[in-house]
Amino acid sequence: MTRRSEPQVAWATLEAEIIACRHCPRLVHWREAVAFEKVARFREQSYWGKPVAGFGDPQARLWVIGLAPAAHGGNRTGRVFTGDPSGDWLFRALHRAGFANQPISTHRQDGLQLTDCYISAVVRCVPPANRPTATEAKTCLPYLRQELSLLSRVQVILALGHFAFRYTLLLLNLPKPRPHFGHNQVISLAQGQYLLTSYHPSQRNTATKLLTEDMLDAVFSQAKQLLRRAQPSH
Repeated sequence: MTRRSEPQVAWATLEAEIIACRHCPRLVHWREAVAFEKVARFREQSYWGKPVAGFGDPQARLWVIGLAPAAHGGNRTGRVFTGDPSGDWLFRALHRAGFANQPISTHRQDGLQLTDCYISAVVRCVPPANRPTATEAKTCLPYLRQELSLLSRVQVILALGHFAFRYTLLLLNLPKPRPHFGHNQVISLAQGQYLLTSYHPSQRNTATKLLTEDMLDAVFSQAKQLLRRAQPSH
């Protein structure tokens, strides 16, 4: 049997801790109710119905942070952004930018691999109406903090949407006055790192063309430029 390294053990421990979490009663009730009731198009599938851990390359220099799992996306598949329209947009863009080996992600065993990229969400359980409370978000924030400590090579953090941006600012403990959210905005951090922002690839944003594929591609082009510019963190 191959002995796991300390980082591998730390990642596995964190994933197990996230999956077992029951800290927020409202979210526990909702995620399990959605998983039990399902929707007609996924009636024959078994839903995950638990908190969703991050995934990707543990040596990533790019860290993408979203809002929360989708009711019939991550809450069904057990992987954030997997099996929902937002994820369709995200993974196509990641593939075009060279961070993903395929443009489609439908389930946890679909062969998707991320290179130099890790993906998380601020809140690990699907929230009613896709709106976590401030208390729920802050309860989940320590999981992001643990991921930040384990992602020792991260140089660019990409916050998808205002919600992720807001809690990433809290995570990083940036001094006030804090920057305002804007699409494809670059904020310099300590040690040559950067915070990058984008509109969230939600159906509402993409249907109204607040976010287009060209705009999302420009964000990942910016991320690649920043990675070339950034110095490795230690």
